[in-house]
Amino acid sequence: MTASALDVRPRSAAAVSIFPIVCVVAGVVGWLLGWHLGVDNAVYRSGAVALLHGEALYDLPFLSDEPSWARLPFTYPPTATLMFVPLALVPTQVAWGLLGAVSIMGMAWVIKLSVEALPNRPQWMDPARTTAVLGIVLLGIEPVWRTVFLGQINLVLMALVVVDVLLVGAKSTRFGGILIGVAAAIKLTPLIFVPHLIAIGRKADAVRAVVTFFVLQGLMFVLVPHDVFQFWGHAVRDPQRIGPIYWAGNQSVNGLLLRLTDNADWTLRVALPIGALLAIPCLVWVRRLHSQNRALPALLVTAFLGLLVSPVSWSHHWVWVVPLVVFLLSRLPDRAPTWREAAGVGSVVLVFASCVLLAMRNGKAVEFDWTPLEYVVGSAYLLVPLVAGAIVLIRQVRH
Repeated sequence: MTASALDVRPRSAAAVSIFPIVCVVAGVVGWLLGWHLGVDNAVYRSGAVALLHGEALYDLPFLSDEPSWARLPFTYPPTATLMFVPLALVPTQVAWGLLGAVSIMGMAWVIKLSVEALPNRPQWMDPARTTAVLGIVLLGIEPVWRTVFLGQINLVLMALVVVDVLLVGAKSTRFGGILIGVAAAIKLTPLIFVPHLIAIGRKADAVRAVVTFFVLQGLMFVLVPHDVFQFWGHAVRDPQRIGPIYWAGNQSVNGLLLRLTDNADWTLRVALPIGALLAIPCLVWVRRLHSQNRALPALLVTAFLGLLVSPVSWSHHWVWVVPLVVFLLSRLPDRAPTWREAAGVGSVVLVFASCVLLAMRNGKAVEFDWTPLEYVVGSAYLLVPLVAGAIVLIRQVRH
């Protein structure tokens, strides 16, 4: 992704590019010095190596190519390994650096497209300048820096969805929905954006997303039928493969219920109906926002609903706070805002930059002994969309 592709000024382009370059350099240095960089990236890369070498993905607790400091099960669909093949072409640490660089540039794309999707923004909110400033500042929030540090794919998936919804599909091309299908083939959670496309009247794009998803599944069935059967028959129904999901880091409704019930085995059967109930007003909200030509907030409603209803939404999955900050900034006036006007965006940044979840007592089931205050603070991320939704509802009732 080049500076010209982002369409930013030279100074802004330099600011946006410096951190991806740092990631690549750190990856090369880490390879030379034997650093342990990006545990999740190491698993991704090992999945790709397993695909190339014909090794089963889900039969054993970890893959043979994983370094000793990773040793985690591969949890993504077999289709993800096809997308991860470029990582297998370079050493593990270099792969981490490259994925980090792509992730940061993907975040820059998200910021730029989000700004451009907000026609009623303050005059000072120039796309180029905002992309450069927020592209650096938002590296400091926990979901972003943790995604890069772990070598996670979250920023890339978000960029695929945002580009699809706000750019490709918005231009009424024949390619809308394809990137969402690709994102869902890498990780299943982006499937929530298929009903989003239907809700905003882009049914053809929704069909393309589903077709893309299933074509990729079919391709993998031809290449590795055993892995496809193992994933869809067993691994996909075993969320425990990714670790104890009662940890504070799981900021989903299901995670909260697990903590409240001492890891009861019925929580998902309760969390899913709660998610269905939340989906109803969210669907109405999305349709209303889209009819008002407010594509970004409509997309954010679906994104945060997905984070709430997913069985597992680790703290680093909450990268959707990036376009949320862009949207909240657009609500500020052209003049210097008062503290009341800045309180909304300030509060959101504070929550996600505070690393409060990392400071909580967590791990080894200590979450089951939390005090009421710890439960509130330890649910900080999932409370953000719930509180925001309640505020919007109250304002609508008052008016």
